[in-house]
Amino acid sequence: SFLQTSLSIWGWGSLGLVLFLVTFGPFAIFYFAFYILCFLGGGLVVTFLFGKSNSEKYLEQCEHSFLPCTSVGIPKCIEEMKHEARPIKIDRRLTGANIIDEPLQQVIQFSLRDYVQYWYYTLSDDESFLLEIRQALQYALVQFSARSKETDWQPYFTTRLVDDFGTHLRVFRKAQQRIAEKGDQMKDQAEELVDTFFEVEVEMEKEVCRDLVCTSPKDEEGFLRDLCEVLLYILLPPGDFQNKIMRYFVREILSRGILLPLINQLSDPDYINQYVIWMIRDSNCNYEAFMNIIKLSDNIGELEAVKDKASEELQYLRSLDTAGDDINTIKNQINSLLYVIKVCDSRIQRLQSGKEIDTVKLAANFGKLCTVPLDHILVDNVALQFFMDYMQQTGGQAHLFFWMTVEGYRVTAQQQLEVLQSQQKDGKHQTNQTKGLLRAAAFGVYEQYLSEKASPRVNIDDNLVAKLAETLNHEDPTPEIFDDIQRKVYELMLRDERFYPSFKQNVLYVRMLAELDMLKDPSFRGSDDGEG
Repeated sequence: SFLQTSLSIWGWGSLGLVLFLVTFGPFAIFYFAFYILCFLGGGLVVTFLFGKSNSEKYLEQCEHSFLPCTSVGIPKCIEEMKHEARPIKIDRRLTGANIIDEPLQQVIQFSLRDYVQYWYYTLSDDESFLLEIRQALQYALVQFSARSKETDWQPYFTTRLVDDFGTHLRVFRKAQQRIAEKGDQMKDQAEELVDTFFEVEVEMEKEVCRDLVCTSPKDEEGFLRDLCEVLLYILLPPGDFQNKIMRYFVREILSRGILLPLINQLSDPDYINQYVIWMIRDSNCNYEAFMNIIKLSDNIGELEAVKDKASEELQYLRSLDTAGDDINTIKNQINSLLYVIKVCDSRIQRLQSGKEIDTVKLAANFGKLCTVPLDHILVDNVALQFFMDYMQQTGGQAHLFFWMTVEGYRVTAQQQLEVLQSQQKDGKHQTNQTKGLLRAAAFGVYEQYLSEKASPRVNIDDNLVAKLAETLNHEDPTPEIFDDIQRKVYELMLRDERFYPSFKQNVLYVRMLAELDMLKDPSFRGSDDGEG
């Protein structure tokens, strides 16, 4: 059908062409093309002449109109753009304290210089973008300052932060004990220590484990990004937070440019050692604390380093040529160094011989152990550490922490009242401020350990707690305000079978005696009620 259609089209076309040539002659095609060209050329000429005349009439009307010249606006805009930008005034107040605001302004300036200006000036010289970022940062700092003033930092720094740090140390020590019990079965001790640490953390903190955040760089960065998102939501204005580009930009600067390098620096052992040396450079080390550290150290390398340092100092003192009163001073220093070397040797021998683990068997050979009264345990740093570990295991740490916190509150309150009395004698009046601080400290102790919201809560007579609450609400706090409840807590720890009586039957008690050098020579004996 397609072939037939094509043949019919060609046939009719050929017939039409033959008839056209027969009718008009062989030159008809050229004549026809010439007529078409003349028609098109004439149309173009007429259109050109008509358009030209109309355009001239329109331009003549525009020249006689009252509109201003259009060429004035563009040069004026260019001239305005070339003018120098006026200096921008910025409110430099952030916290209200000039001693804090100036360093913060320097931090903002350095942050913009290091993270924004070095690439922004390659794109534009306009300062408005930098001004917007600076104002957003200042707004965030003002919000942070306002929220910090509304927060009660005293319970956090005096209780929660200290408890978290102590828990971290206890987890680390238990992990070290488990590693020591496994002996030489491990191939990579450092990796095994990390795994054991987080296993102990799960056991102590129940449902909390931070292994991924602490060991995986990717998870750590993700956690810091989430943390920065929360902070930006709290601190930034709603309009700036809804701007995703700006939010992601600031988030990356905070997480990867500030927080992550800061965490890496604070966790660097070399930085920690240098910082500790810097802190204690101008202070004298307490002799008792230094000897307790040596007696509690489980690292043979550290003990040998202390021993070598003491030996060097000993040789230097013996080489001095002195006379008169200096001889007695040098002799005392030499005797002290000899005692330090002796303690280090004794500790190293104990660790190398394995007596640190077999103290229970050693104690069995001596029959009845000597009794250390509870009041002596609470004031001795070495003994208190073992008792604290035991109370942590039995769930009674709240009672011990409450007793220790009240002791600290009593000392602080007495010092504040003594300062207040001296100021009153000098004619200075700050009574309300001092009493306000003491009241806040007393309420902090009450809320942390005795209130219904306390977790864990000290289990004590409700009548005493109600009486204390009434006293706090209606009377000025005194150093002795917690004495009745502290006495009851002490009696509870002393009499309750879960605490001090069971502690004397625990392996930690035997290790405590070994650390106090009371295991081999039970010359210190006392009664269970604290009468030594």
